[in-house]
Amino acid sequence: MRLRNITGSREVIAASDYVVHEPNDYKGKWNELFGNNHPIRIEIGMGKGRFIMDLARMHPDINYVGIEKYSSVLLRGLQKMEQEPLPNLYFIRMDAEEITQVFGHAEVDRIYLNFSDPWPKDRHAKRRLPSREFLHRYDEILAKDGVIEFKTDNHDLFQFALEELDPAGWHLDQMTEDLHHNEEMMQDNVMTEYEERFSSIGNPIYKYIISR
Repeated sequence: MRLRNITGSREVIAASDYVVHEPNDYKGKWNELFGNNHPIRIEIGMGKGRFIMDLARMHPDINYVGIEKYSSVLLRGLQKMEQEPLPNLYFIRMDAEEITQVFGHAEVDRIYLNFSDPWPKDRHAKRRLPSREFLHRYDEILAKDGVIEFKTDNHDLFQFALEELDPAGWHLDQMTEDLHHNEEMMQDNVMTEYEERFSSIGNPIYKYIISR
């Protein structure tokens, strides 16, 4: 379960230079913030930041933005950044529903969705990050040749995500229902905290890569 209430977390985030506090101001001009024209990739629901920080460290020629809704979770990422600042990574604390207000048309090169909240009740289906509602939002900000990579240990959420592709007009490029036993898709795989924990106890990890 995610931590949601750590006293003082909002104040720490508000004072951090690693957080973009007015992200709407950078819509269509994120490269100005980074000071270069490198591709921009985002993780929606970055959790404690391990995945996106590992990527940023491995690929200094790519810019990354980590998005997290919960202050107490984002705080963990900030603590890691304070220990090892990465010039090609910024964080945003925001709800993913606002994504099209923050990034411009075709501004994002790739989107990562990792171990997203499954929102198990049917009435909350539109809140699921791989839902058709969100896929339409991603379509607005993703570059023409851009892709989305989605990983989860939740079978029901993965099946739901697959069923949403056709109605939303997306194409399934690759998929596996057991990532850690799929040699091709495990190449260059970067694990999240959740992935390491779940896979270590034998839970299969589901993954797809999709495009338009």
